[in-house]
Amino acid sequence: MTTAAAVTVVRAATDPSRACGAQTACDGRACPGHLLWYRWRVKLQPNTLAMTATLAMLTSLGPLSTDFYLPSVPDIARVFNAGTAGAQATLSAFLFGFAAGQLVYGPLSDRLGRKPVLLAGFALFLAATLGCALAVSIDMLIGARFMQALGASGPIVLGRAMVRDLYEGPRAGKELARMGMIMGVVPAIAPVLGGFLHDGFGWRSTFVATLGFASALVLWIVLALPETIRQKLDEPMSVVAIIKGFGVLLKSAPYRVYVALVSLAYGGLFAFISGSSFVLMGVYGLTPVQFGLSFGLGVLGFISGTILAQRLIGSLGLDRVIGIGVACLASGGLIMLALTLIGTGSSLEISVPMGLYAAGVGLTMPQGQAAAMMPFPERAGTASSFLGICQMTFAAFVGLAIGRLLTGSALPLPLIITMIGVVALIVFHLSRKVRAAG
Repeated sequence: MTTAAAVTVVRAATDPSRACGAQTACDGRACPGHLLWYRWRVKLQPNTLAMTATLAMLTSLGPLSTDFYLPSVPDIARVFNAGTAGAQATLSAFLFGFAAGQLVYGPLSDRLGRKPVLLAGFALFLAATLGCALAVSIDMLIGARFMQALGASGPIVLGRAMVRDLYEGPRAGKELARMGMIMGVVPAIAPVLGGFLHDGFGWRSTFVATLGFASALVLWIVLALPETIRQKLDEPMSVVAIIKGFGVLLKSAPYRVYVALVSLAYGGLFAFISGSSFVLMGVYGLTPVQFGLSFGLGVLGFISGTILAQRLIGSLGLDRVIGIGVACLASGGLIMLALTLIGTGSSLEISVPMGLYAAGVGLTMPQGQAAAMMPFPERAGTASSFLGICQMTFAAFVGLAIGRLLTGSALPLPLIITMIGVVALIVFHLSRKVRAAG
């Protein structure tokens, strides 16, 4: 992929006499008001780095909204006297809101187009992020996080749907893996930058920074992102229509399997996201900045997994790459559990095996998402929505379990991650005939 021809700039002239007030026609080169005579429109093109990076930024909105303020979570618990479970609820509320939002974004975009629905989601996200920054109680923060997730779910759902609009089969999986590689930069940087912002300006500063990033992204989308849907779905929008659309998806056994694998992979990752600050800072004594650096090992693992997936998918195909991924999920969890039981006393016993698990996520999730949506080009938005609902709902319950079980010991975290990784491996092997039939 090259950056050549990544964007096309189109200049359209307006009527010069009306644009600058001239009584006679003007070519715009000598007139002081000539800049008003031209409108500039930037249009992203498929199969370019610019398009991939833009779609990756859409899907990064969720990780940014979570990972950026992770170093501040223990302090939020202290400031609002909320305890571990109360502060962790700000994470789970985000996932529940994320799941709820996906009920409508995908089906709406199948009927109205991707871009208008995308901008509506961003508008809600910006307003809710401001609410997070201004929260004066833990309940207000939890509510604002829920609304923030309702907004964030739109860009993430529609980013995946746009990939299905533009690409087919393994090419879609490769594109999602490339997006994952670029997106991985956000959770790599976010906790470290969040740690510095927290130390310098307090926990509210991370939400202010998120607001600034999202505002810039909205401006770029308005200027550059074209509508990608090929043909809008000619069906009325109603609750019954949404349920029927989901029913069409659920009739497909392979779709159910791939959704389960994606949900399991992300569930283990979210267990680490939601519990890592309490374990690495509370049990192992890391500072917010040290936590951000330690968290980055998992992100590097994820990026490595997406890079490996891009190299392997052409020769092995979607399914075999997923098989390697679920093996990494189970192995990473088991190694983490073994090291924790041995008790080395180092935070590396958590963060290094998590790197292997996260590599499995990078191998499993993009390919699983592409395989799930591939049979439904006419319902790409709906397929993306339902996949996201299952993924985030499962992760939300995992997060709630982590919040209840973490009471001063690191052991519940590797236990849950191991269980999820092993179940993913079992589901993959037991579903071989179903996936082959699909």
